[in-house]
Amino acid sequence: MQLVVARIGRAHGIKGEVTVEVRTDEPELRLGPGAVLTTDPAGAGPLTIETGRVHSGRLLLRFEGVSDRSGAEALRNTLLIAEIDPEELPEGEDEYYDHQLMDLDVVTADGTEVGRITEISHLPSQDLFIVERPDGSEVMIPFVEEIVTEIDLEEQRAVINPPPGLIDDRAEIASSREDASGEEES
Repeated sequence: MQLVVARIGRAHGIKGEVTVEVRTDEPELRLGPGAVLTTDPAGAGPLTIETGRVHSGRLLLRFEGVSDRSGAEALRNTLLIAEIDPEELPEGEDEYYDHQLMDLDVVTADGTEVGRITEISHLPSQDLFIVERPDGSEVMIPFVEEIVTEIDLEEQRAVINPPPGLIDDRAEIASSREDASGEEES
């Protein structure tokens, strides 16, 4: 199975290094020296990582056969793809690969059907499940422990405990405009 692990950014310096946007929780495993990665577009690869280092919080890679800035710039926006065993699991106990979560049924703790995960969006602050509701609409559910309480791969479901308003329109709204008698001030 193929897994996108990074996207190549701009060239860095004049010796063929590039910045990369890491798209894996295991960069040391997937993006280490000697790793051979396929690419999208396919014509740019395969690429073999020669060196890697962190500079100012960004991962910089150099590939075999790319020794100057113009060669590095030609790789910009190329996706790096690793071949992984579909049975391989992430190292952490509560970690999952996207392919394991796709198409899981999403239900509340009381068994109410919410929908099915159709996409996982990786944002800087958190990941989101994009869930297709039975009526065809979509809802975004933050993949955080307080909301997603259980992932059951055997039963192919994700159990959620949504706060009011996340999956329905019944948000609890507290108004500071009400006085003690419950009447609105004018």
